[in-house]
Amino acid sequence: MAFQQLSGINAVMFYAETIFEEAKFKESSLASVIVGIIQVLFTAMAALIMDKAGRRLLLTLSGVIMVFSTSAFGAYFKLTQGGPSNSSHVDLSTPISMEPTSASVGLAWLAVGSMCLFIAGFAVGWGPIPWLLMSEIFPLHVKGLATGVCVLTNWFMAFLVTKEFSSVMEVLRPYGAFWLASAFCIFSVLFTLSCVPETKGKTLEQITAHFEGR
Repeated sequence: MAFQQLSGINAVMFYAETIFEEAKFKESSLASVIVGIIQVLFTAMAALIMDKAGRRLLLTLSGVIMVFSTSAFGAYFKLTQGGPSNSSHVDLSTPISMEPTSASVGLAWLAVGSMCLFIAGFAVGWGPIPWLLMSEIFPLHVKGLATGVCVLTNWFMAFLVTKEFSSVMEVLRPYGAFWLASAFCIFSVLFTLSCVPETKGKTLEQITAHFEGR
């Protein structure tokens, strides 16, 4: 769960202003504000429709959106920095060129769109719903311990991804790192469809019976 949440989020937030600068926004410092607004709006939307649409549907939709957005982000980096003559180390804080051409500006818009789409997709599903599911699926006699283990694991993976993502980008190149994130997002969709029960409108006893095969 942590990888698909944080790999894209970290990279997007670290380089949001550069992406907006390449898209020729006059106020690139507004990038973080725009990202924050998108996240708040779509998280609120998820809260409003969660009990009607269901947890599994929103998780699946969220995962599919993140697959497409991280794939597009990888394509952006492949098209702009994927040449064979480039060094394996890419400084993403440096603009592609001092005087961007219309083509590079168009590609920058691809990055802006991918960034906004990822944030929206994350906020509508994989951002809030796993925390809700933890309170719904664990039986009472193990809920405290199980929730603690999940939270500890999540934040440990968050730390690991945050610490090592730049190293992953050096080894796999930026486009490879985002395509790896896309692969994890695909896994999240498959995991949701095959393993996550729909808890909408169900009691804890009904959810427990589901896991016990009754």
